[in-house]
Amino acid sequence: MIDVRELWRTYQPAPDITVHALRGITVTVMPGEFVAIMGPSGSGKSTLMNVIGALDVATSGTYHLDGTPIDALSEDDLSDLRNQKIGFVFQAFNLVPRMTALDNVAMPLMYAGVGRRERLDRAADALASVGMGSRMHHVPTELSGGQQQRVAVARAIVTDPPLLLADEPTGNLDTHSTDDVLAIFDGLAAQGRTIVLITHEDDVARRAGRILRIDDGRITSDRRRRAPGVGAHV
Repeated sequence: MIDVRELWRTYQPAPDITVHALRGITVTVMPGEFVAIMGPSGSGKSTLMNVIGALDVATSGTYHLDGTPIDALSEDDLSDLRNQKIGFVFQAFNLVPRMTALDNVAMPLMYAGVGRRERLDRAADALASVGMGSRMHHVPTELSGGQQQRVAVARAIVTDPPLLLADEPTGNLDTHSTDDVLAIFDGLAAQGRTIVLITHEDDVARRAGRILRIDDGRITSDRRRRAPGVGAHV
């Protein structure tokens, strides 16, 4: 699913300053793997996530997503690929405040050209799958943080993408809501969905089948806990 080879990402914020956010990273993620990426602030994990999510482009190296070479794509093609291949879940939920949960979840399908009736039906099914079927007509301000994040997960999976990227998805949640959201990720992983999750929390990372640790732009540890598609045991 993800094939990264000798990936470098370099920034030059000033003529005499060069920052190497990623330093020659090579990693492969197979279909159905649930991978957690851990590391201190400034380690490069968010940069790596942005490159994997086709939100940023590496300075050098190669990246293939589901067999597609990312560096060969135009901006329009990258946008299409993100919509078709990747579902995103962010710490801040990123829901549109004045739209209902149903319309928030249906939005990616609108961009994909799906007709209104079908996209609403599919959005309702996605909300039901994360336990939010009874709240689909509520706007985000009428939902708790945990409920908003479940809506965000439904939005990420409504297009049935093969890859789900989650950046600190439980960072704003209490313990109970964290357990609810992680249970959804466990279920998606058990269904064979490929998941890459960034977290600072050991308890969250232990839900994954594989844990990558990154520091100073390099992978320092790659530990597999179980085979792809095998559910978490916590």
